[in-house]
Amino acid sequence: MPKITFTRENREIEVPAGTNLRKAAMAEGIELYRGPARFLNCHGFSHCGECRVYITKGMENCGPKTLKERFRIWVSWFRIGHENEVRLACQTKVNGDIEVLTKPEFNFFGQRPKRAVAAKD
Repeated sequence: MPKITFTRENREIEVPAGTNLRKAAMAEGIELYRGPARFLNCHGFSHCGECRVYITKGMENCGPKTLKERFRIWVSWFRIGHENEVRLACQTKVNGDIEVLTKPEFNFFGQRPKRAVAAKD
């Protein structure tokens, strides 16, 4: 069974293949929304874009982005610098092991964050 690792929450859950990421997270009590969006969201219909997550590992183990999802991400005002790795949890099917960063930080200018470089011996 595929494993979903929620890095911010430091939790790992196992789900059947094809499980919806939003439903799995909500069933485990993992919060995907910020502030009032916890109550004022589209409840899984991909209209609001508030359930966006950053897939840090295993993007190939997710189902393909739907046209609705691509459009919602394209028209959104947010930019976190990883638009190709951003998914809407309500539209993501989990088919294998993935790592997920919930509530990704905003980057209003769309720049990619600098990654730490490992020290060479």
